[in-house]
Amino acid sequence: MSADEMTPIDLSVNIAGVKLANPLMTASGTCGYSTEYADFVDLRRLGAFVTKSITLAPRIGNDHQRVVETRAGMLNAIGLANVGLEVFLKEKVPQLETLGLPVFVNVAGTTVEDYVAVAEAMEGVKVVRGVELNISCPNVERGGIEYSTDPVQINEVVSAARKVAKRPLWVKLSPSVGIIGLTAKAAESAGADAVVVANTYPALCLDSHTRKSRLGSTTGGLSGPAIRPITMRLVYEASRVIEIPIIGLGGIESPTDVAEYMVAGASATEVGTAHFVDPRASERLVGELEMWCRDENLLEISKLRGSLKV
Repeated sequence: MSADEMTPIDLSVNIAGVKLANPLMTASGTCGYSTEYADFVDLRRLGAFVTKSITLAPRIGNDHQRVVETRAGMLNAIGLANVGLEVFLKEKVPQLETLGLPVFVNVAGTTVEDYVAVAEAMEGVKVVRGVELNISCPNVERGGIEYSTDPVQINEVVSAARKVAKRPLWVKLSPSVGIIGLTAKAAESAGADAVVVANTYPALCLDSHTRKSRLGSTTGGLSGPAIRPITMRLVYEASRVIEIPIIGLGGIESPTDVAEYMVAGASATEVGTAHFVDPRASERLVGELEMWCRDENLLEISKLRGSLKV
């Protein structure tokens, strides 16, 4: 083994005061509540684990089909199906305590009060390091408009959650906006410690023979490699107007994808759709990312952040 191969590579990153061993996390909804992937992957190798969305009351979710494959991507319309807060605390939290890495709980709701109730409940759970607000949900109190498309509503829901959340508060933004900088800035101003850019893209996948949607709910969210260059731009644009960390999410399959998100301005990344192709995707990427850094003679991966040359 050469001296270069023996030189340690520092993959650690810091997100709002929480040090992660590396910039790779699970994306909400792609690895279940906690241990569903434990038979396939060593989750302890990841930087952090992000749970699927938790709502105040249980949700059945949308009709089937909920997931369909498309060219260079995947559509999903899960409908936030989950066991609800009470069962999560009773049955899922004990499993999270066995993971051995930082845990962030994705919180969803249809009213501000829903978000506040779930976020406040997480304050009493020792294993939870912070929450990720999934604000790409319709606000039923205001005609079904998504919180994340309106800076005023973003301010309202994030400010309310901030009052009860003493731990790091991340906000997952929607890509379906004209200027991502406006919504990112609104989240930052309301007290977010980091933003996740971005959620899936509204899309439609049809069966020309049946003349029907291939999803039970007609439309769904597009994820996967097809969206990566679009989301990369959003990360870059958000990084130009906010100071808090950005977590990049969208179509990550390789170590170069992770590196490119960080060059664009992200401090860390979440891996989602790749897990449906390879359950070991995120763990595999940890090793590959270290090799990539070694090949690039990069000893500290955090130095990549915002290094795009314009």
